[in-house]
Amino acid sequence: MVLATLVSLEGVSQGALEAARDALAALGARLEPPVWFDPPAALDLPFAGAAPAAARRALEAALPGLDVIVQPRGPHRLKRLLVADMDSTIIGQECIDELADFAGCRAEIAAITEAAMQGELDFAGALRARVRALAGLPVAAIEATLAERVRLNPGARTLVATMKARGARTLLVSGGFTAFTAAVAARAGFDAHVANRLGMAGGRLDGTVAEPIVDAAAKRNTLLAERTALGLPPSATLALGDGANDIPMLGEAGLGLAYHAKPRAAAAADAAIRVGDLRVALAAQGIPRRDWVAGA
Repeated sequence: MVLATLVSLEGVSQGALEAARDALAALGARLEPPVWFDPPAALDLPFAGAAPAAARRALEAALPGLDVIVQPRGPHRLKRLLVADMDSTIIGQECIDELADFAGCRAEIAAITEAAMQGELDFAGALRARVRALAGLPVAAIEATLAERVRLNPGARTLVATMKARGARTLLVSGGFTAFTAAVAARAGFDAHVANRLGMAGGRLDGTVAEPIVDAAAKRNTLLAERTALGLPPSATLALGDGANDIPMLGEAGLGLAYHAKPRAAAAADAAIRVGDLRVALAAQGIPRRDWVAGA
């Protein structure tokens, strides 16, 4: 049996439910009655007899104003490990682009960032090139960026706090820099963080980044290591990301959620949060709003 979860914090209408039923029926699915576990914001529509990937495509096409999560019905819907990307996922910014603004080369760096996130460039090579362009920038620009520009995306604290309250370990993993992940992890409440280390000398960035680079493979390997350390099955893990370098991590998780993502990441993930905020990841686990925990 498969669950199609429909989520809208503004409310899932009866018309949307009927559209979902019609879309699944057109695939030959056998439908069970809907389960409103958090009315009117979220419901599960159990079905069998249709491929999950085909069901996702049909439901997303039929319901552009809702978030849709299609996943197997099983014992590990409530996840015990969260591994989340930082830039454009937990926060709304790309930190290296903000640093580049202080260095006067934002347009150049942002273009490289976009191409890398789309999967058009080698991530590690693109990162080294962007960091070289920041050589000589005062380290104080990092603190200024954190104070003036870096903001958590809506729902970040609630997502982390709610999962931790239910016993999950939470990890922020980024192809960005520890100078930012340390602060963002603290703001959002993550248990730990993993990222690249910027080279610094004399109070300025020296244009280097420590090896090995935290890239797509490293993100996946971090998830695997955490999963093994906790003794969890793959199905008990959740990954969140938005770019091409998140794809291996998203694919390794029991539930890989793309968050307002680049097309390649959205297509590769199990589901995509297209409309709502990060709290949709709680609804995906069947957690109703009454059980959400507001972060500090």
